[in-house]
Amino acid sequence: MPEAKTIKVMIVEDHPLFSKGLASLIAGAGKSGYTVIGEAANLSEAMKIAQQEKPALAIVDIGLGKENGMDLIPRLKSLDPDMAILVLSMRDERYYSERVLRLGARGYIMKTEPSAKVLEAVKTVMAGKVYLSDSERERIFEAMTGESQRGAKDWAGSIRKLSDREIQVFSCVGEGMGTAEIAGKFNLSTKTIDTHKEHIKLKLHCDSSNELRRLAIEWVNHPDIPHNRDNPIVQEK
Repeated sequence: MPEAKTIKVMIVEDHPLFSKGLASLIAGAGKSGYTVIGEAANLSEAMKIAQQEKPALAIVDIGLGKENGMDLIPRLKSLDPDMAILVLSMRDERYYSERVLRLGARGYIMKTEPSAKVLEAVKTVMAGKVYLSDSERERIFEAMTGESQRGAKDWAGSIRKLSDREIQVFSCVGEGMGTAEIAGKFNLSTKTIDTHKEHIKLKLHCDSSNELRRLAIEWVNHPDIPHNRDNPIVQEK
């Protein structure tokens, strides 16, 4: 039988004891296939490890001494757009989860969560999905649903939450394009497109891919919405 693929994990954490404990947790997760290939305490160390080892997953703390782990997220995504990034922090998710998602992370979990939840978050983001706590997901749903008290969609409010790339992907979905076709159009991987879709579903309060498709079709065909389809494609580094 062929060997199972090992998933390389990098930990970016400036507290050595916590970093070692997290590495031990991941290594002891049974036949998960995860292996920690490097531990970094700052941004420069993290970038060096990422360039040399090419991890599939980076688990990043926000507080890194005088540095901010959020500054690392776009740098890692620029190096490898397919790299999954999970933020693991003591800072309240209510104030940071949306920000890290916009920067390109796939999830946010607080250090106060039990080990089982941390491993669940790792598996979720590696599956191309977004991980947030149930309470934070609900809060973002309520804040970003864009629905008036009458239940009508406030398109300006909803779509404003999407990044340029997410708007492009959303429009392509509405035009009937599949994941592979969208990936080819933007010269991205299918995993990256799936991640964009997960972010869009979260921001627009979509519970399923079918609901996302329905909203996208409504968006594309709405008579009062300028879609700017002729704009140049945003270049993804």
